Amino acid sequence: MNNETIQYIISRLVDRALDVSMDVEENPEDGFQRGRKLAYYEVLDIIKSELYVKGEDLTKYGLDINLEKLFL
Repeated sequence: MNNETIQYIISRLVDRALDVSMDVEENPEDGFQRGRKLAYYEVLDIIKSELYVKGEDLTKYGLDINLEKLFL
């Protein structure tokens, strides 16, 4: 798998996480959506941490964002 493909997959995950985050804002009592939001956070946090440890440029992957602020 090449870097372009990985970047695309990560961008799709971030987009979906933002969509779910908006759904939670609209309906904060929906436990299912809150769970999805947390799951996206956990996945993106793992990916971001692994890329950071490997010395990758997080900007290149669209992960130069504050995940905690956005999703927690």
